[in-house]
Amino acid sequence: MFNKEKLHFGCAPINWTNDDLPELGGELTYQQCLSEMALAGFTGSEIGNKYPKDLDTLKKALDIRGMRICNAWFSCEFTTKPMEETIENFKKHRDFLHALGAKVIGLAEVGVSIQGYEDVPLFKKAPILTDEQFEKIARGLEELGRLAKEKDMEIAYHYHMGTGIQSLDELDRLMDMTDPQLVPLLFDTGHATFAGEDSVALLEKYVKRVRHVHFKDVRSEVLERVKKEDLSFLQGVKEGIFTVPGDGDMVDWDGVFKILGENNYEGWIVIEAEQDPAKADPLEYAIKARKFIQEKTGI
Repeated sequence: MFNKEKLHFGCAPINWTNDDLPELGGELTYQQCLSEMALAGFTGSEIGNKYPKDLDTLKKALDIRGMRICNAWFSCEFTTKPMEETIENFKKHRDFLHALGAKVIGLAEVGVSIQGYEDVPLFKKAPILTDEQFEKIARGLEELGRLAKEKDMEIAYHYHMGTGIQSLDELDRLMDMTDPQLVPLLFDTGHATFAGEDSVALLEKYVKRVRHVHFKDVRSEVLERVKKEDLSFLQGVKEGIFTVPGDGDMVDWDGVFKILGENNYEGWIVIEAEQDPAKADPLEYAIKARKFIQEKTGI
């Protein structure tokens, strides 16, 4: 069963304004993102590139809207740079989030990722990590996990299309190589589905390791086009590969909610369903998502 005191719902600003595709929602301000999240009934937000880097400015913007920060993406580059460089960047990121009261740091290895290249076919050119690269990632993540614990925080690994850790086999390998106490998981329905995996089966396997959740659905007709036309990850996003729960046609939401509920999941569920805001009004879709979650959880 869900504990309404310990289950929280948030949104990612990428639904409004996309960090990797600046032309999507480029005109929208972080104030609009936060205001519309609150208006839709959410209490938390992740951090986007438009959010203030000044702590007091961001806190003020959050407080007047009754919002909190629950996470912010961190990019690891263990495969391409010295470990010390990622560690130093992580410490600054960790300390900023800690000052905002966040308990989780979602991260992924992106050193050889193609996710940010608009002209690179996703399925044909996805990186295949070497044994040495997996080892570097695993040992680096464990060190970040230790550093997070210094602040009573945890990291949560975000498997992601185009990074080399997107399939269940790749995720299994990383999970097997790392200490569960140091490297928990960020469960993302959309990326699991996009990769061709059963998100319910993945969740069932790793639910005890999940510390943060991203909800999004996938549009099957767009997925077929991405494969057939050799589109990139970002082209897929532009075409509408992702949408909010309650709108797509590929995720078994009853199965997802059942497993989370039976395992008394506590923490944040974040709507991260990036679309072109000119085609899919972010407020409208945020309201749709919040309504859907309420129907499923009663919260």
